[in-house]
This record gives sequence, C-alpha cells and structure tokens, in this order.
Amino acid sequence: MRVPLSWLREYVDLPATETGRDVQAKLVSAGLEVETVEQLGAGLKGPLVVGQVLTIEELEGFKKPIRFCTVDVGTANGTGEPQEIVCGARNFQVGDKVVVVLPGAVLPGDFAIAARQTYGKTSHGMICSGDELGMGDDGSGGIIVLPPEHEVGTDAIALLELVDEVLDIAVTANRGDCLSLRGVARETAIAYGLPLRDPALLDVPAPNSYGYQVKIADPIGCDRFTARTVVGLDPEARSPIWLQRRLQKAGMRPISLAVDVTNYVMIELGQPLHAYDRSLVDGPIGVRRAEPGEVITTLDGVKRKLDAADLVITDNRGPIGLAGVMGGANTEIADSVTDPETGQVRGTTEVVIEAAHFDAVAIARTARRHKLTSEASKRFERGVDPQAASAAAQRTVDLLVLLAGGTAEAGVTEVIAPSAPRTVSIPADHPDKVAGVDYGRETVVRRLQEIGCDVYGQDELVVTVPSWRPDLTEPNDLAEEVIRLEGYENLPSTLPKPPAGRGLTERQRLHRRAGRALAGAGYVEALAYPFVSEQVFDQLGLDKDDPARRVVKLANPLNDEEPALRTTLLPGLLATLRRNDGRGSHDLALFETGLVFLPGERQGAAARLPVDRRPTDEEIAALDAVLPAQPRHAAVVLAGAREQAGWWGKGRPADWADAVEAARTLAREAGAELIVQNGQYGPWHPGRCAELAVVIDSEIVVIGHAGELHPRVVKALSLPERTCAMELDLDALGKAGEGALAAPRISTFPVATQDVALVVDTEVPAAVVEYFLRGGAGELLESIRLFDVYTGEQVGEGKKSLAYALRFRAADRTLTVEEASAARDAAVALAAEHTGAVLRGA
Repeated sequence: MRVPLSWLREYVDLPATETGRDVQAKLVSAGLEVETVEQLGAGLKGPLVVGQVLTIEELEGFKKPIRFCTVDVGTANGTGEPQEIVCGARNFQVGDKVVVVLPGAVLPGDFAIAARQTYGKTSHGMICSGDELGMGDDGSGGIIVLPPEHEVGTDAIALLELVDEVLDIAVTANRGDCLSLRGVARETAIAYGLPLRDPALLDVPAPNSYGYQVKIADPIGCDRFTARTVVGLDPEARSPIWLQRRLQKAGMRPISLAVDVTNYVMIELGQPLHAYDRSLVDGPIGVRRAEPGEVITTLDGVKRKLDAADLVITDNRGPIGLAGVMGGANTEIADSVTDPETGQVRGTTEVVIEAAHFDAVAIARTARRHKLTSEASKRFERGVDPQAASAAAQRTVDLLVLLAGGTAEAGVTEVIAPSAPRTVSIPADHPDKVAGVDYGRETVVRRLQEIGCDVYGQDELVVTVPSWRPDLTEPNDLAEEVIRLEGYENLPSTLPKPPAGRGLTERQRLHRRAGRALAGAGYVEALAYPFVSEQVFDQLGLDKDDPARRVVKLANPLNDEEPALRTTLLPGLLATLRRNDGRGSHDLALFETGLVFLPGERQGAAARLPVDRRPTDEEIAALDAVLPAQPRHAAVVLAGAREQAGWWGKGRPADWADAVEAARTLAREAGAELIVQNGQYGPWHPGRCAELAVVIDSEIVVIGHAGELHPRVVKALSLPERTCAMELDLDALGKAGEGALAAPRISTFPVATQDVALVVDTEVPAAVVEYFLRGGAGELLESIRLFDVYTGEQVGEGKKSLAYALRFRAADRTLTVEEASAARDAAVALAAEHTGAVLRGA
C-alpha cells in the first residue's frame, strides 16, 4: 500500500516538521511494516512551468518525426518571448497547454537542462512527459497535455504535486483495513495521539424503494449491496490533475474519470467499487453463483469459463462481472469518441455504482482459480469494512457530480443481510498476562477504544469489535492490539529462569558430544533432507527383503520423486559428497547425525487428538503405536585424501580403516566397548566391511557397519572411486555405554606390561578375542592393543596367531610380577573358554 504523505495529512493534522521518515518510525513502532519512504521530486529544480503551444513546424529528412515548436511560457524565461523547443512527441497540437522545463532546470535523475543544437535547430528547453518528471505512465503515450484552464507561466512543480513523500507499507493478511488511506490515517492518529478526520463520516440518504433494482440470490456470498445511479455525465470530462496525481502516487494509472473516481474512493476508504454503463445493463443487477458452462469476458479482454463456486454479478443476459474481482467487458465504461461527421461526442453519460461486501473466502478462491488478482480482490480477501459501502457509494456520487457535471438520482438501493456486531469477552488483566507487563484496566480500555472498540465491564470486559477489524476474533487478538500500541520496544527483556536440576538429558549430551568428536576428527557436518526415493535402495544394493526397504510414505511429499522418509542416512550424505566432488572438492570427509524412520509392524493413520482437553493416556498410547520408531543414527562418508601431502610427508588416501576409526571415536564418546569384526551388508565391499556391535544387557547387538563401498554402488551413485562410509545406531551405542563419562584417574605408579600370543581359528574375529581378554583381565587392565597377526606353517592350517600387549596398573600401589601374571592368565583363560584360543608355543 503506497501512502502519499500529502494525502495522509488531509485526515491527520501532523506537525509541519514531521517527515516521511518520522511517520515511518511511528508506524513501525505501532506494528505496521513500512518498507520504504520514497522521495518524489528529489533533486528536481525549476523553472518548470505551464506553456501554450503557439506553432508547430514539421521537420523533414529524419528517421523519426520531429517537430519544431514555439511555446508561450509567459515571463518564466525572463523575456516574455516564445520559447523555441524541438520535440518528437505527436500527441499535442497548436493551442494545447503543456509542461515546459527551461534551461537551468534539473529533472529527476540529475538530468540538467540546457539549450542545445539538435536536428538542425536550437532547442531552448523541453516539453515534458510524465516519465521524464518521475510521475509514471499517465496512459497518454506522450507528453503531458494539461486542461485549458491553467494559466501560462504557472509553476508546474506545485501544480503537478511533483514533490512529495510516499510511504510503501507491506500490509499483512490480517490488516485489510490498512489497504486504505482511512486505515493508515487511523493508525497514524493513534500513534501521534491526534484526532482523526474520518473520510467515511458522510451524510448518506436512507435507502428507498425506487433505487436501481438489485436481487441477491446468495446472501452468504454477498451480505451487503449498495447501488446508486448518476446521470447526465459529461463524456468529455477528464480527471483533474490532483486526482490523477494521487492515483499515480498510490501506484495506479489514470484511465477515465468514472474509473478514476472509483479507484480513488477505493484507495481512500478501502471499499472496492465498480461503475457500470447504465445503458449497457439489461434489467436488474443480481448476485449469484455461476452456473455450469457460463462464460464471461472480463475487462482485461480474456474469455473465462466460470466455475460453479464463482460468485458473479448478473443482469438479464447473464454474468456481467466476477464479483469482487473484475467487471465484465459488456458493461464497461465507454471512452469518449467524437463523431467525425457531426462533431458530437459520444460516451458514457449514465452510470450505476456498485458498492458491495463479498465473502472473503469466495473472492480469494475465485481470484486464484482464474489467476486474476486485482486491487479489489486483494482487499476483499483481507477483509473490507461492510459498514463503509454506503459511504463509499456516496463519496463516488459526490465526486462524479462535482467533476463530471452529473446529477445523482434520488433512488438509493441497499440490500443487507441481517447480522450482529462481533463481541469478545476478555479479562481486563489478560494483556498484562500475555505481555508480562502491568498495563492496568484504564490503559487496556483506552487502547481498545482508540482502535474503534466499544468496551463495557470492569474485571471482565465485553468488547464490541469495529466493523473494519474482522481480524479481531478472540481475547489474544485484543491483547495484541494493546501490546503493539503500547510499543513492542517497551516490553522488558527478561531471561527465563529454568528450574534447578534440569538441563540436557544424557541422550542429548551424547548427540552433542558425537558431533563435536567427529568435527574434531576432521569431518564436516552436512544436513540432508529426510526424504528419499525408493529406487535408492536398489542403488545401495540392499536385498529385496531388507528391513531398510520398509518405509513410511508421505501423503503430500515436497517432491514426487522422493516420497518416503529415510531409513538410513547414507543416501543424503552420499548425494552431498557427489555434489561437492562434482564441483571440484575431491578430498571430502562428511558426517551427519539425524533421525531415521523405521515403521513398526502395525501401520495406519493416527487418530486426531482433541484440542479442547488433555488427551487421555489411551489416546496418546494409540498415537504412539502407529508412529514409526525414530532412532538417531550417525554416519560418515569419505573420499579422496585423508591426509594431505606436503613438506611433512606424502599424505595418504582415505580407506576403510578411517571409517572404522570414526565408529571407534563415537564409541569412546559413549563410553562403550565397540566390537569390530568382519561383516557383509548392502552397499559395502564384502572383503572391506566391518560389522559394528556392542553388548547390551549381556547380548551382542549389531548397531552398524563401516568400510569401503562396493564398486557397483560407487558406479550406480556416480561417486568417487573407493568411497568409504560408516553408519551406526547412536541411540543403541548410548545404551551400551556406562552412563555419564568420568574423567580418568591418572595413577602415579608404574605400569606392568605383559604380552600374549594366542592361536585361534582364522574365522574368529580379533575383536572377539580382545573382548574376552579385556573381560578376564579385570580392573587392573589399563589398555590392550593388537600389535601382530601371523598366519603360516608354524601355527598350522586354518589357524592364526594374534599378539596382544596388555598394560596393567594399580591406582594405589606398584603391581608385583605375580599380580600382573595372574591378571594375564585370567584374561587368557576367559578367551580360551569362549574362543578356543591357546597360547602360542604352549
């Protein structure tokens, strides 16, 4: 909504020193979003005057028509002699009054005017168009031709109101009242504490039985319809300059007097209007829903097939307008045309003015259905004051009588569906509770009355909402009005005080530690959308019966090609890796921690929970039963160099061991023992895949896999060669942990090292042997490390030798050889019992 400051001052007596920036600050403080303040005429400098064309000489021999004119500018040029000007426009003739800019002037855009040689003549100035003066398009397609009553030499800067400030307000969907000067003026008056001259306070004649006949078949779609008739209009009458300029400043192009007046009143009062050529309306005007197969040609010249839900204006022939959106071409106000034979001017001399109130939802749907957004539809769908219709019709009649010499017929038609004003009950201290500020009853009542509410009651207020604020429907709406008018900037900033003993859960702490640990290990976090295509499971090489293929599908996916919720983090991470590799980043290490969605055995639609009460435990349980399990996973992907080459060394590429080490990093953060053994699953290379497991409640549970991706998967997903990946269930890893991490206690006593070499079957994983060695060694064991693997004739066929270094240390004493040996023997015994291991050489 563009609001000229000069127009706004007609309704509010703003201090003369107030600028557009000052008003902007006040309105922003009151809750309106004033995006910009446009300075019209900035840099404009005269002399810019009214001139009269005396002679026109057509210059020949040029590619385009050029005219050499003499123009009377009075004494504005200092001599009183006619001004010689070269001009290329064709829309004026001898005797016309035009706008002339003289040498020494400066036009918008820092365009200095001086006498210059052009087309073999000297041009002393310029005859101006609207665009050159920053006025915008006036529809003439050429220079400005002024009405003949303006005197030669008159200052055109003041005449055309070229210097002004325009506030551009972004009106939200709930503030339809501010799509009018009336609404913005009301907000301005409240912000400054000044009285408002309401332009809708007009003397309106009472409806009578001899007005233009109107029939409403759909009182829900149209609950108010006012019709007035004006006859005897002068078809040659043009909109005065002040009216044209106000429309241009408000962002609308002048068209014709009758249309300009309806647009002017719409901007002024916020009530859309439409003028019909009375001679083209056949019979009574009606309002109804469209019938199947009906068509209408709207004012934009488009033939439209109507929908049964469209609200239309009709006469005896059928639809003559899309209600609240756009009128029909068959009743359009005709432009004045002069008969070349008789010289008689023909045009519209009688109009029927429509000022109606339509259902906001119906208008919004019609506008979107036909892809036809108009100034009228924008206002109706945001809410128009139904009580303003009769005042808007009267204002239109008054202007047409004044400017076009018409006569208002005595007939006044008003069809009104019975309705009652909306009332809202609100405790007087409700705004205090919402804002956390003690406003008091007096302030609450005063602010509500300022926006037009009638307020009754003491502790419990009964508020009658004004007709121009359909968005005020509940106590919180009224509380918001009090708070915004008191100033959002006056709300105190108070930090919340959380109750003692609460904070992040252990699960949340683990998730944060996991992210920090991976970032510290050189991985970059990448967050992907949780939506996948089911085809990606084929690309990942998952078996047909793999549980990961069971997905939850969205009823309204953002992308039809990705309708399912992810069951693994790898598709999103690998897509990010592929995209970055394709853009030149070849050394990549990415990670993500996020939820996956695993549907249970029981699937179905969840029941809608009530909002007027707390759901029962049974209702919550039923809801939980149909929701998918949503564990949090952690995943990494690697490609290219893991360590860069440089003066410090050759560097090395990322490999499967780095993916496994990422899993071990997470296990350390969780305080869990990770069992790593050879595995085979889906996208990983069979010979370079590690199965990741932990012990939960004395049972070994597989929580993920790590290693190098299968070449077929790499090719299917267009990934770099030898891409590696790891994914594990972070929640399951947390369950295997020992709870909150404790800082290790550093012993000052010396360490005792014992080495053991165990011979086991080749299929026994080293991680399993290590697990039982750790369990048998007891509390004295500080660390264990596999430092050698040997296969050969010395250990026998089908066997391998695993050499471990065991470090023992006590916190309170120096261990004896006997204690260290006993702990080693216990570790070997437990490993032998569960894996069949024997000491090498025994």
